[in-house]
Amino acid sequence: MTDGFGTKKVVSELPEVILNELPHQTQTVKSSVKEKLQEEFYNTYSIHLSQSLEIYRNQVFELLINQIDLATASKMDHTKLRQEVERFIQDFSSEYHARVSYQEQQQVIDTIVNDMVGLGPLEILLQDKSVNDILVNAFDKVYVERYGKLYKTDVVFRNERHVIQMAQRIANSIGRRIDESSPLVDARLKDGSRVNIIVPPLALDGASISIRKFSETSLSIQDMINNKNISEPVGALLKIAAQGRLNIIVAGGTGAGKTTLLNALSQLVNPQERIVTIEDAAELKLGQPHIVRLESRPANIEGKGEILIRDLLRNALRMRPDRIIIGECRGAEAFDMLQAMNTGHDGSMSTIHANSAGEALSRMENMLMMTGNNLPASVLRTYIADAIDLVIHVSRMRDGKRRITQITEVRGITDGHIDISDIFKFHYLYESEDHKLNGEYRCLDTHPHILEKLKIYELDKALEAHLNTKSD
Repeated sequence: MTDGFGTKKVVSELPEVILNELPHQTQTVKSSVKEKLQEEFYNTYSIHLSQSLEIYRNQVFELLINQIDLATASKMDHTKLRQEVERFIQDFSSEYHARVSYQEQQQVIDTIVNDMVGLGPLEILLQDKSVNDILVNAFDKVYVERYGKLYKTDVVFRNERHVIQMAQRIANSIGRRIDESSPLVDARLKDGSRVNIIVPPLALDGASISIRKFSETSLSIQDMINNKNISEPVGALLKIAAQGRLNIIVAGGTGAGKTTLLNALSQLVNPQERIVTIEDAAELKLGQPHIVRLESRPANIEGKGEILIRDLLRNALRMRPDRIIIGECRGAEAFDMLQAMNTGHDGSMSTIHANSAGEALSRMENMLMMTGNNLPASVLRTYIADAIDLVIHVSRMRDGKRRITQITEVRGITDGHIDISDIFKFHYLYESEDHKLNGEYRCLDTHPHILEKLKIYELDKALEAHLNTKSD
């Protein structure tokens, strides 16, 4: 079964020859090996040219790029560009009497057009809505993440030079360069997808490209409840926390769903409020009418013009925001963000990399120490405790599902340390036959301190009712 662009929605069957090469194995063992291999491989039915057709394609491509302006071609309508390439190939084949079938010509056209204006063999993965991440480890090792799990794909580049060419096209599109003198680039594709590129000498086994795809649709809190990422009472707490202007930090590892949750929370903000979002790569998609989106900027080729998140945050404070939403807090901007939360910008939100709610606060304390303010640790902890109301920890579990695993409130300072208390926590119960993890959300505090803050918005009673409801 395939979708509109020919990518199989289930992992393809492996050739029997692979299993036949395993001698002295019973059929049961063979089946289990096949199942294991299937879980690790994803067949996209991408184009693989034969050696002779590859030579033909390279000859055509070399002549083509010598006769056209690639900058002009990149601005052409995709259909018109394809027609021009097809006409050129037909003329080339007639002139040199190349015995190439119509189907082979179409395959060559696809690869040439994708190389000219797209990302070559990665185009089929960019169009695949089931793929969240594209990871190029080498020219012949391309992996994807689908539904929370990693799969190796049948997608390959022609050689290492082909990977470098794609990397340079991405870098050039944002006015950057990627080479030995500048071997690291963070970029954003036209659809908003984030890209990280690293090349030799820093990447020892060849150029590596990592793409975090931009989701066309945003999940809501209700979607998360329906997908069993959270329970009804947990969803109710999140909705009330966002509407009640609590300051929230979303913590978790890479790919755990921090930005997705932040997006869902931000959708609950009152449309009459003025929101300023600050991100490294713009991913937040808010539907509110009164929003200003800011994005940081790296230094140019001369090493000038860099604008940090901290610079944008300081400027945002002069823009009369009701709320400030920071895509990710990772450095000195932590101090300015806490200042904003402590000086009238209630309801602000951000994300941070951490393995638990407690570790998130410890990391934030370390960030404050690195700002060079020379404040005592006790003062910094008080600063954090006064600013943050909730820390929400999200995790991608081994079954691939992303879940909120912990919602913790910050109560204040006790004996010189930040006093925290879990409101909800996910407890693992068992693993089903289809390898899905099952558990329940347990409410550990039915009378949290945040109820006092929510009284202003008359949301305290509603939250109390949900906290006393049995969670699934």
